[in-house]
Amino acid sequence: MQSLTSPRYLKELLERHNFRFSKSLGQNFLIDRNILDKIIEGARITDSDFVLEVGPGVGTLTRALAEKAGYVVAVEIDKRLLPVLEETLEGVGNVKVIHGDILKLDIGRLAADEFSGAPFKVVANLPYYITTPIIMRFLEGDLPFTTIVVMVQKEVAERMSAAPGTKDYGALTVAVQFYTRPRIVARVPASVFMPPPKVDSVVIALDRRDEPAALVKDRAGFFRMISALFSQRRKTLLNTLAASGLTDLSKEDLAQKLSLAGIDPGRRAETLSLEKLAKLYNTIG
Repeated sequence: MQSLTSPRYLKELLERHNFRFSKSLGQNFLIDRNILDKIIEGARITDSDFVLEVGPGVGTLTRALAEKAGYVVAVEIDKRLLPVLEETLEGVGNVKVIHGDILKLDIGRLAADEFSGAPFKVVANLPYYITTPIIMRFLEGDLPFTTIVVMVQKEVAERMSAAPGTKDYGALTVAVQFYTRPRIVARVPASVFMPPPKVDSVVIALDRRDEPAALVKDRAGFFRMISALFSQRRKTLLNTLAASGLTDLSKEDLAQKLSLAGIDPGRRAETLSLEKLAKLYNTIG
């Protein structure tokens, strides 16, 4: 089979299957082998790995994953691509394609059935309009993934990997870094896709943290606090917490508790690290 990163061959393949790109599904197919290699390297794929791919498209990344991984399960929502994948993955024995919506599938059951409950890696070139819901589905689902490597819009990657005190640091940053440790794998220009999107992209790896459950006493309560704090970024911690309804403490008692915990009540949430935010919640919990 010719290379799926060849624009000429890819166009011929799609025309043969009467395929038309769907804007509503955010379809942009990768046509650069160098970026494929960087994704594989970023995921640190070995021949003993189980990999769950979201949105295989025509199978370009799928074939590259299959060359390195032990077993790949690819979930594709667009049924029009199933006959394309049947052709492009012909003879690749360690890949299974599942037709479905990753936001509606029982991922825990899928992983149990396909990977026998073993840890797995997630690799995806996600439609940008639905990037965050898909990533949060994995993060919040108590699933045994070890790494998530995804192609996302540049601005989203910057928010996920942001440091405290920067303009990109916010509720999404805290949520992603609560569960994982982000690292930028590659910066990707629009020209390496067919059709090219209107934005630049970044491949980001999210390596699972070993200790998220130990950070706070109550995960749901912690994220209610995070939502309140970052919905009013310019207010001080003390003023936001006092007005949030999250605690019965008076403003004076709150100020005293924060000071005793070594947290300046006059600071803003965007200046606090994840560990400081966890300490804040455990202080007022």
